[in-house]
Amino acid sequence: MNLKKDNLRILIVEDDYFLAKGMAKLIQRLSGFRVIISHKLDEVFQLCQGKEVDLIIMDIHLPEADYDKKNVSGVDISRFLKSNPQTAKIPIILITAYAAESERESLLNISKADDFYPKPIIDYDNLVQSINRLCGRQEIK
Repeated sequence: MNLKKDNLRILIVEDDYFLAKGMAKLIQRLSGFRVIISHKLDEVFQLCQGKEVDLIIMDIHLPEADYDKKNVSGVDISRFLKSNPQTAKIPIILITAYAAESERESLLNISKADDFYPKPIIDYDNLVQSINRLCGRQEIK
């Protein structure tokens, strides 16, 4: 696959560091994208509001994510980001081991996210294609 060479900045929000690191390496190898990893909400919001990311890949289950002293999920964070005019246009891909493909539509409706992948992600080529599509990148002929 031959794509435009502008470097996208992908933020992976995942509480399992080793899983996030593995995902980042695969995405970087397949696409050349710059990948940032974080599970800290203040850093996630800062990066998003500072326009430092082009797309977010976020786990739904984030046991250490607290906002206003309440535990929040990736679904909550996605809704918050999509409701904020500063961050609403950032595409969000949710990932989880706790929902099946059959739950895709309801999960996307509830979260306002742009796409969903069940974990484990098996087809990283397909994930990279989704990233390109959501970021408006076209294949070079």
